[in-house]
Amino acid sequence: MSDSGPADEPSAADPDATPPRRTITPFAVAAVIAAVVLGGILLTGLLAPVEKNVTESDRIAGAVRDFGDVSSRYGPEPPREAVCPGFVPARSPFAGRLQPGETGKDIEITKLGPIQINGETATVDVTSRVEGAEATSTWWLFHTDGEWRVCNQPVE
Repeated sequence: MSDSGPADEPSAADPDATPPRRTITPFAVAAVIAAVVLGGILLTGLLAPVEKNVTESDRIAGAVRDFGDVSSRYGPEPPREAVCPGFVPARSPFAGRLQPGETGKDIEITKLGPIQINGETATVDVTSRVEGAEATSTWWLFHTDGEWRVCNQPVE
């Protein structure tokens, strides 16, 4: 008789042999790795949110574009929330190009020149198109309530 191993161990050719043991370990490791990656992404988002990557120049450009949109909807007298305190429509950047009571004009901001920030005020050269007529002028903005808002053109 040959001794090939313990008698209670099934032979390799035995079809009733027990299948190999399966474990949950690979799935648990994958879940932990996924949790670490997602945690890293969330932590990065909290420590460096996109809003903090926006520069003051970006905020000023947004204020100029918003003013163009608001002026298109409301005409030369935009809502007080859209402009700096004490805004006088007769000295608006669109003065002479929009008449009182005109709304729905096609206004497009086509180019922004260099932005000069001096504390709470800023200036920017803006090229705009109103109903196809293009013009460039220097716009004044004021930083109020945490936002940049378009102001009147200075009296010359």
